Amino acid sequence: MLSGQPPLKGVIAPPHEEDETQVDLLYKDVQGKAFEFMKDKVSKLQWDELQELVAGLLRAMGYKTRVSPSGPDRGKDIVASPDGFGFESPRIIVEVKHRTGSAMGSQEVRSFLGGRHKDDKGLYVSTGGFSKDARYEAERASIPLTLMDLDDLVTAVLEHYEQMDADAQRLLALRKIYWPG
Repeated sequence: MLSGQPPLKGVIAPPHEEDETQVDLLYKDVQGKAFEFMKDKVSKLQWDELQELVAGLLRAMGYKTRVSPSGPDRGKDIVASPDGFGFESPRIIVEVKHRTGSAMGSQEVRSFLGGRHKDDKGLYVSTGGFSKDARYEAERASIPLTLMDLDDLVTAVLEHYEQMDADAQRLLALRKIYWPG
């Protein structure tokens, strides 16, 4: 810098600000990679393990769950409610589809909705995601219906992981790391 000229602001960060920026960038990178690793791990679960993970998530959120046995389930893989029997509201009917790269369409969503009662709430989990038409179908449904794709599922698991029971945590064993803030 030449004498007599004002310093350039915002061009060169002081050393400690530069270090903080590098740490923030590194933190975001690690977070992003961890999220992708978790998605990969969820994708590698067996279909019944994925059902158990979703049931564990709902239990961590304060519901009691019943997981349907394997075989025809008539569009309800899990029933979640405060009492565990589905008598107390809210009664959440959950359909879990474990697919890779195959988005659920509007027909599958309509089929799921067709078997619901007026007081039911619906949760449709698909690791393959949902088509635009499926999302539209969910928005106009006569009962409240939440569509949960792989990103949504991993986000919810991260949010409630510490409250999940040991069986659910075992399906997606995570380690906590501490980062300077």
